[in-house]
Amino acid sequence: MTKADIVEKVAAGTGLTKLETEAIIEGFLNTVIQSLRNGNGIEIRGFGSYRVKKKNARYARNPRTGEKVFVDEHYVPVFKFSKDFKSAVDRGMKELNKEN
Repeated sequence: MTKADIVEKVAAGTGLTKLETEAIIEGFLNTVIQSLRNGNGIEIRGFGSYRVKKKNARYARNPRTGEKVFVDEHYVPVFKFSKDFKSAVDRGMKELNKEN
């Protein structure tokens, strides 16, 4: 599913125009990015939480050449799904597998 698909589904479910819905979704995504850039986490109950994780400097290998390379310390965004989210996906997938 793409962002355009999400915009279409949300617009159909809310009665908002696609343009309005796209602006809301863009605003949400930009807010998440800006919050993480500022070092703040985000928690959405029943959905999950976003946070930033520090990765220490290390040596790695280039998989193509096998050459050892140094990777600087860096930060990565991580997302942890809520238990409710995981349960809903599990139930949905089990129902799909029963039908097939």
